[in-house]
Amino acid sequence: MSGTAPAYGPSALATPANALTAARLLAAPVFIGLILGEGATWLTVAVGVAVAGSDGVDGWLARRQGTTRSGAFLDPLADKAVVLGAFFALAAQGHLPWAPVAVIAARELGMSAYRSWAGRRGVSIPARRSAKVKTVVQELAIATCLVPPLADQHDLQLAVVWAATALTVTSGAQYLWDGRRALRSPAGPTLPAAATPLTPATPLTPATPLTPATPLTPATPPNGPGGPDAPGAPDAPAAPDTPARPSPA
Repeated sequence: MSGTAPAYGPSALATPANALTAARLLAAPVFIGLILGEGATWLTVAVGVAVAGSDGVDGWLARRQGTTRSGAFLDPLADKAVVLGAFFALAAQGHLPWAPVAVIAARELGMSAYRSWAGRRGVSIPARRSAKVKTVVQELAIATCLVPPLADQHDLQLAVVWAATALTVTSGAQYLWDGRRALRSPAGPTLPAAATPLTPATPLTPATPLTPATPLTPATPPNGPGGPDAPGAPDAPAAPDTPARPSPA
């Protein structure tokens, strides 16, 4: 086997990056269960770090081996399952207020619907750096509630979660603006190019029919038509015999 990593096309499904993303999606209920059952423990932190770290690893694998349409769908789905599930669990336990959690959830779900709507129109809107910063701050807000030394720092938790909320709303507005500009651009949405129809073959010109040969003209009899040699012509009268002259005596 060669040392180069295999390349996967856009329609591929069974890829290492997708396998890691699916594992993160399946680990989300485990992480949420630890938050509800164990609370702020180092075990919960370890699982949370592993789940969050897998996001960077599957992104690196996708860039190395080829991005896929299935990965573009699964990756944000797994991220939202982990982040929103953790926020809901922390709000249910009273560690975080419901107001910022509701705003973050509305933005994330709304942007997912908008991305799907724009994608059906052939528009791909790249994520800005602010979106990545937003995700990091959201994870920090969760961490302040789960790391044991910070579990009682309610003022810190409120400050970080509201900062995450502000960044979430700002990045969502930027995404809407970028999508509006892409839809209104003179070039129009980026749609897959239609296949160029084949040019029909030029029909062959029918062959020109051969000109029939001119019939040969019958030869003219030597004496002309109706001459003495012509068939059925009457015989010419014989010349009268000339009497012989008597020889002199």
